[in-house]
Parts: sequence; C-alpha cells; structure tokens
Amino acid sequence: QVQLVESGGGLVQAGGSLRLSCAASGITFSVYTMAWFRQVPGKEREFVAAIHWSGTSTYYADSVKGRFTISRDNGKNTVHLQMSSLNAEDTAVYSCAASWKSTAQPITDPVRYTYWGQGAQVTVSS
Repeated sequence: QVQLVESGGGLVQAGGSLRLSCAASGITFSVYTMAWFRQVPGKEREFVAAIHWSGTSTYYADSVKGRFTISRDNGKNTVHLQMSSLNAEDTAVYSCAASWKSTAQPITDPVRYTYWGQGAQVTVSS
C-alpha cells in the first residue's frame, strides 16, 4: 500500500518561513520523481516544485523560484519543501506527489503523478 504523508503545514506570518515534509512508504522511493503542488479552493491545482528521481535536477514554478527549495532524502524516503519569504498568495493546500522515473508527461503536469498525499494546509497571514 502506497502512502505519501505530508507534515509541517500551519499558519505563518507574511515574510516568514515554513518547511513541509512528505514521507513515502510502499514505493521504491529512489526511482520516483517527487513534486509539490498546491491548490486553492475554486482554482486549478498548481505546480510548485519537483526533484528528479536521480536528485540531480530541480524544477520550480516562476512564482516560487528563489524562495522555495525542494530536496530529498532517499535514506529516509522523504522529500522536503523549504519555503521562505512567504506571502498571502502562497496560502493553499500543498500536496506531494510521486511519479515513476520513466513517465513521459512533463514534470509540471499533475497527470504525470501516480501517487498523491492528502495535503497540508499552509496559511500565510498578512
């Protein structure tokens, strides 16, 4: 049974930082590309960041580039999203997702990802 479990969400003031973690089980973590998406009620799911299964490449949405950092720890089957300089527009439910390494769809496309976590709420107060 595959599980992706996010943690670290919460309420933070604008300009602050927060670190999300996603613990994976039931998959061979080292051969999965991992990503973070976010969603606000009434809007489409938005790509935030991804890290290649090899760990050699990272990808970011323009809106978070320079503020967010994605990383992975294959020894702990965990992916992290370090978020800094947060603003109200970052308020959303953040979900991690896993994609088998040979999947063809673009890394920013949610269709690419087979497994999803339940999501963690991040609220930025202004």
